[in-house]
Amino acid sequence: MPFSIAPVSFKGVDALRLDSGRGAAVVIGLRGGQVLSWQTADGRERLYLSGEAVFDGSRPVRGGIPVCFPQFAGLGPLPKHGFVRTRRWEVATQRCGDDYALVTLETGDDEATRALWPHPFRLELTLMLEADRIDLELCVANPGDAPLSFTGALHSYLRVTQVEDVSLEGLRGYDYRDATAGDRIVRETGTELLVEAETDRAYFGARRPLLLKAANLSLGIAQEGFPDVVVWNPWVEKCAAIEDMPDNDWRHMLCVEAAVAKTPVTVAPGEEWYGRQTLVAV
Repeated sequence: MPFSIAPVSFKGVDALRLDSGRGAAVVIGLRGGQVLSWQTADGRERLYLSGEAVFDGSRPVRGGIPVCFPQFAGLGPLPKHGFVRTRRWEVATQRCGDDYALVTLETGDDEATRALWPHPFRLELTLMLEADRIDLELCVANPGDAPLSFTGALHSYLRVTQVEDVSLEGLRGYDYRDATAGDRIVRETGTELLVEAETDRAYFGARRPLLLKAANLSLGIAQEGFPDVVVWNPWVEKCAAIEDMPDNDWRHMLCVEAAVAKTPVTVAPGEEWYGRQTLVAV
C-alpha cells in the first residue's frame, strides 16, 4: 500500500496527515507549520502534545514541533520564540511514493512581520515521513537586498513515559549555557544526561547524533545545519506555573531541540540557509 497525504482537521486546525498505510502517520498543522502528532507503526505516539493546549490561534500550541523564528526564546527584542508559530503557512508541494510521503509548507513576510522585524524573508518547511522516521527541514531564504540574521529552533517536544527514567546520550564534551544557573557556561562531562531537576540547557556546536533512551519510546536524533541542541524540561514548579500544561505533564515530555541558540546565522541577500532534524524510532 503506498503512502498518502490527505487534508484533515486536527482539533479544529487545518492540517495534512501523511500516512504510511501501515500504521505510521504524522500530522502537520497549517497554522504555525507545526507538527502536531507522529505515530510510529507500532501504534505509539512519539510527540508530546499538552492536553490543555489552545488551538484557536490566540497563542502557540503547546507541544509537537513548533518552529521558532527569527528569535530563539527571549534572546532579543521580539516575542518569545519569534512570530511564526501562529502564522498561516501554505502548502507549496506534496508527493508520495511506495516508502515515503513528503510535504513542503511556506510562509513569508508581510506588513505585520515587518512592523516587528524589518526584513523580507521566505521560510520553507519540508516534512518527510518514512516507516520509522520523520525528517523536518527548515529553509530560510533572504529575498531582500540586505543581510538578515536570526536565531531559532525546531522545538521538538518528545513524549516519554517517565522523564526520570530516561537518558540522553551524545552530549559529552560540549559546553552548554545553563539557564537554570544564571546562564552559566558549563562543560558536559557525563556520558548520559539524566533529567533530575528543572533542565534548560543550550549545548553549543553539538554535531554528534543523540540517543534518547526511553524504553519503548527510544529515539535516535540527528541534525544538520543547526549548530546547537537545546534540552528542556520545566520540572515540578515551572510546569505548575504553565497555564496550558497539566501540572504533572513534566513527567511525560522532554524537549530536544535543533537550534540556533548561541551565534545568530546571517543570510546574505539572495542566499538560503538550511537546517534539519531527523527523529528515528529505535
